[in-house]
Amino acid sequence: MLSGKNIILGITGSIAAYKAACLIRAFVKRGAEVQVVITPAGKEFITPLTLATLSRHPVISEFFSNRDGTWNSHVDLGLWADAMLVAPASASTIGKMANGVADNMLITTYLSCKAPVFVAPAMDLDMYAHPSTQQNLAKLRSYGNYIIESETGFLASGLEGKGRMSEPDDIVKVLEGFFSSRRELRRKKILITAGPTYEKIDPVRFIGNYSSGKMGFALAEACAGRGADVTLVSGPVTLKTLHPSVKRIDVESADEMHDEAVRIFPSCDLAILCAAVADYRPEQRIMEKIKRGRNDALTISLVSNKDIAATLGNDKRTDQMLVGFALETNDELTNAKEKLQRKNFDMIVLNSLNDVGAGFGYDTNKVTLIDKYGREMELPLQSKTEVAEKIVDYLVHMCLQMQSP
Repeated sequence: MLSGKNIILGITGSIAAYKAACLIRAFVKRGAEVQVVITPAGKEFITPLTLATLSRHPVISEFFSNRDGTWNSHVDLGLWADAMLVAPASASTIGKMANGVADNMLITTYLSCKAPVFVAPAMDLDMYAHPSTQQNLAKLRSYGNYIIESETGFLASGLEGKGRMSEPDDIVKVLEGFFSSRRELRRKKILITAGPTYEKIDPVRFIGNYSSGKMGFALAEACAGRGADVTLVSGPVTLKTLHPSVKRIDVESADEMHDEAVRIFPSCDLAILCAAVADYRPEQRIMEKIKRGRNDALTISLVSNKDIAATLGNDKRTDQMLVGFALETNDELTNAKEKLQRKNFDMIVLNSLNDVGAGFGYDTNKVTLIDKYGREMELPLQSKTEVAEKIVDYLVHMCLQMQSP
């Protein structure tokens, strides 16, 4: 997918600059041409000799390389590239990119670039969380740049938190996905819900379920890989989003997920409701921790949560599609088909807890796809990534059916 592609790799002053060597090697191995543009501060962290050896091209840092009248044209570079990747992107460079401060070769190249631009931030957790950094990242997104989210982990400062540059293998996958020929969902806007919801009993206890969110996150990556703009509304999970076309919104309760889904759905072409939403919540939330009393019995009165699927099914327009999930333990097909009709779904994905290796927590899944036309497709046990691709294949086919006269 990257063979024959011209990639500008921008490197800035960050300890994560050492990862650039792995990026260059991976791109070259896949047949891409790599031109490194490095800031003066970046050269303090990794030598141009290393980068030039790996990329097989002289490293560009200054406008004027010699005193003989020759110069490096950022305009020519911007026209040459199929993609520009800034990795690592320091807080300083992100700020300059967002505000057009063209004081070095990397920034002028960015401003001249006609190709898609990917940005992989790398900095300490407080710098990353600072409102100015987040505002600058939001600006870059609004300009059409793709932000490859930082990871949470140990940082060079010795602290632990969000700010680590995404790993080179993951960054390469993002660019491979972008250049994939499978772009059937380009310009489609898709809402996906994923993970569990937590319904608070008191400040330290909640009602929840075992959902890991893996299936929903796999679907988000699969849809983004086909060119869609995905909004992923996720309950509390430890997973990370990878593709820059996935916008993630974290929520905790069913009410919060309902409100986000209702807000987002009108602007979407398709919604996939993969989350394991709690049907009930405590009628009354205790504001202080419940203490063990003399009586071991504790009664909690529950009330129904808002039904996200029913709400969206009722609001769905004729130009929209709605996909639901059904996790069943008995009478699986009958229950799934009844839910398909009742919620006004276009398709439902049936899981059975009776299938070994399927359901909560596993990296694999075994599902049956049932659409509103009465067609069924049973998929064998396979990885959730493979299941997600098969589901998206089916949805692409249904989208084409909707468009045909």
